[in-house]
Amino acid sequence: MQQAVTVKRQYWGDTVTYSRKVFVPLTNMCRDTCTYCTFVKHPSSPEANIMTPEQVMRTARQGEETGCKELLFSLGEKPELRYEQAKAALAQLGYGSMVSYLADTCEMVLQETTLLPHVNAGTLNDEEIDQLRPYAASMGMMLETTSRRLMKKGQPHFGCPDKAPVQRLRTLERAGQKKIPFTTGLLIGIGETWEERIEALEAINECHARHGHIQEVIIQNFQRKPGIGMEIHPEPSLDDMLRTLAVARLILSPEISLQAPPNLSERHMEYLSAGINDWGGISPVTIDFINPQHRWPVIDELAQSTQQAGQTLEERLTVYPSYLREKSEFVDPVVLSKSKGLWEQMGSSAAVQSGGSL
Repeated sequence: MQQAVTVKRQYWGDTVTYSRKVFVPLTNMCRDTCTYCTFVKHPSSPEANIMTPEQVMRTARQGEETGCKELLFSLGEKPELRYEQAKAALAQLGYGSMVSYLADTCEMVLQETTLLPHVNAGTLNDEEIDQLRPYAASMGMMLETTSRRLMKKGQPHFGCPDKAPVQRLRTLERAGQKKIPFTTGLLIGIGETWEERIEALEAINECHARHGHIQEVIIQNFQRKPGIGMEIHPEPSLDDMLRTLAVARLILSPEISLQAPPNLSERHMEYLSAGINDWGGISPVTIDFINPQHRWPVIDELAQSTQQAGQTLEERLTVYPSYLREKSEFVDPVVLSKSKGLWEQMGSSAAVQSGGSL
């Protein structure tokens, strides 16, 4: 942990960042049925839905009014390929695929609001990435694990085609080839071994070494929730989180931001002693739809706690500054111009992030 903190300070200084964002769960239907998930609803459930453009814009306006810079689209993966109800609901909106609808919704947000879209759409093929790239400042997909064991019967990824490690690694590779600022990470405590965690971190780092596109890695701890298949599965301990964070910081290239969610542990401030430099997205408007029983910290309180730990909390954009250079290959020109404008509004103090100013 001490070595990890040394690496963190050498590259990121005494700054810890966060992104002020608003969350839009575009659809809670998904063709995967992971046993640790409460976000996904079967199409037969009265809670299953696809948000309309009007609903998206209403949420976006709330984000603007509270100073958010990022709109994070979270959604289930390709429900229309498994469920006729989802396919029909998409058709009513005029679309044949969820990714096509997402691309148009991103464009709407980009053109009609001050917000930068970030997309968590899961596994994507080349054509799908091309659809989203002009309108997304950044994209993300949790690798979660490289363990194929966890796809066997009785394991959390059984019957989940999009959780096959090879598919997720291919998405990471495609995003790199297409120069997408990308967020990924591990979900720990779902049955993986320590060796499999190391393997996953090394796979992420190797992909970044080829393409330079991994802007941040999240280490997220599994949380028990009422009604899930893993309701009585043990949660990873704080010590387990600290060890994983420290090793992640030492394995990953120092320019990759290391993030841990502050709302999933009451003792999250201890993560600072394991080398993290980012708290991730925090919303003053919307709940954490993936972990709804865990409220976001109040940003002012998080700033105070971070200060007491000897570090300074700074706001950042969804796309890190190292990807916002002149003639950047990583960001579409329209998104690049808008990102730089937002960056200037936020002030020069944020320039300490990601190795310097623009």
